[in-house]
Amino acid sequence: VVQFSGVTKTYNAGRANSYTAIRDVNFVIEDLPDKGEFVCVLGPSGCGKSTILRLVAGLEPQHPPTEGRVLVLGRPVTGPGADRGMVFQDYTSFDHRTVLENIAFGLECRGVPKRERLDRAMVWLGKVGLSPKKDADKYPSELSGGMRQRVAIARTLILEPKIILMDEPFGALDPPTRARMQDLLIELWREQSPTVFFITHSIEEAVYLGD
Repeated sequence: VVQFSGVTKTYNAGRANSYTAIRDVNFVIEDLPDKGEFVCVLGPSGCGKSTILRLVAGLEPQHPPTEGRVLVLGRPVTGPGADRGMVFQDYTSFDHRTVLENIAFGLECRGVPKRERLDRAMVWLGKVGLSPKKDADKYPSELSGGMRQRVAIARTLILEPKIILMDEPFGALDPPTRARMQDLLIELWREQSPTVFFITHSIEEAVYLGD
């Protein structure tokens, strides 16, 4: 499902301030039918974890690699795509949209009719542990950090991507909330069976989540 072949990424290549974030990275994540892998990328800050994740996502300025090839589902990555969903460390909700509208955003971009996308968003609201009655019409500013990350996860998973990329999504949460979010993520992963790439600098989190 993902393959890196001799991948190197150098920022500002050829300039005095050039910096090589990753060098000659090689790995293969197999495409397992009905059993996506949960891959944890573990390491200290600044070691190149986010560079690898964003190369899979096809996001600039990390994409494209300076050398080597990044393949997703057997094809070279040319940019972002609907087969990959991303959950960032920062809370990335649209402040002017309600919780329900945030979750339905991707479906709106796909042209799904309003009634259908809001109905599906309401189902996912419940799946991530939010209250359809109490939380659907709230705005992100009215939510805690953990609740906002639940919205981000629902907004990603509602699209049923083949690959889910998560860049330290629980890093800013308090320990009890983080533990609940880890359990929720495992439950949703087992239900959908995507391949998850999860970046963390916590050994305990990597051991708990990775398969």
